[in-house]
Order: sequence, then structure tokens, then C-alpha cells
Amino acid sequence: MAQLAYRPKPLAEVPPLQAGDRLTREEFERRWDMHPEIKKAELIDGLVFTEVTVSPRHGEPHSTLNWWLVSYRTMHRDLVAMDNTTVRMPGEDDLQPDVLLRRREGGTSILVENEAIEGPPEFAGEVAASSVAYDMHLKKEAYRRGGVQEYLVWQVYEQRIDWWSLEDGEYLPIEPDAAGIIESKVFPGLRLNVAALLAGDLPKVLAALTPHNETQGQ
Repeated sequence: MAQLAYRPKPLAEVPPLQAGDRLTREEFERRWDMHPEIKKAELIDGLVFTEVTVSPRHGEPHSTLNWWLVSYRTMHRDLVAMDNTTVRMPGEDDLQPDVLLRRREGGTSILVENEAIEGPPEFAGEVAASSVAYDMHLKKEAYRRGGVQEYLVWQVYEQRIDWWSLEDGEYLPIEPDAAGIIESKVFPGLRLNVAALLAGDLPKVLAALTPHNETQGQ
């Protein structure tokens, strides 16, 4: 008697995507496609993390961080800034950075059929509730082992921003200069006035990003 070919379960029989599930990447993406109400879903070390709603406490810093990156990108046409975009990392991790910056061509990641980013972007940034959030631990480790060259986390409750650079496989903090400005080691001119950003002083943030001697229109 001939064997029947494998047939996947009808969607109605597939369990919903829930935080805490342990899934393969293929199954994770299949279940997520069934739930457009989920605003954010990630797979880290086989474990599912989800968010159905996004609070204003997260939304405003997220918007500001995105504005900062987009402002830099307007001066560098070879780069792409994105927010909340799925990144398929080496291995089985599916991440969704709040913001990312990548090279359009010749970088460490590629765009796959306009569906996701394949491989690590050069820079990823996250807004976390506090220093105990998974962005500072499990997710940081996923970015490190996946080869994301720089990682930034804005910790809202502590009003603190940390920025790390990948050096010999480990994340080391990028220290601010005497003026309190941190500059990327990967993207020259990507500068952040931390105190101004935390205070909501966007003109000062922009001034640090685009000093008078910055070459425009690269």
C-alpha cells in the first residue's frame, strides 16, 4: 500500500503563538503569520517572546531613537535605517530590533524577498523598561553570538543608555567623550549626546549628530 504524503495540520488545528513556547524558526514564523494582532514576536534560543500592545512609555523613546537614526541615514545614502523589522540571525534566532542600521550593499546582512533581513545588521537598538529586561540579557547575548557589531539599549526607568561594540567576540562598552557624546566605531559620525537625548533636547541631539565639519551627502 502506498504511503500517504505528509500533510500539515489545518490552521484551525495549529496552537496559537504564545510567550514561553519553545519552537523551531519555521514553526515560529508559521504561527506568527496567523496572529496579526501581535505587534512584536521574537524567537531567542528557541523561546518565544511576544507583545500584543506597546505602551507610550516605550513608544516615545522608540520614536526618538528612530528619528536619530533616520537623521543620520539621510546623510549616508549607502545605509538603510529600519524599525521593527524581522531579522533572521545565524542559527535559529528571529529578532525584531526596535531600530537597526545596515549597509544597503556589501554589509553583513541582506534583504530576503522583501520579507525579512537575513544575517546581522551592523547596528541594533532597543528600548527596554529597565536593566532587568530581556533586552539586556538574553537578547543582548543573541545579538552578540549573531555578530551584530554594535548594540544600544535605552533603559527607560533608569534613564540610562548603554552602547556596546563587538570586540573579539565580546561586547565592550563604548565610553562617552568629555562632552558626554558617544560615537559609533562602525559608522563614522553616528554620534549620540546621551544627556540631551534623555532630556528630550532634540536640537542638541541633532547638533552632535551633524557637526559643522561633517561631510554631507555621502
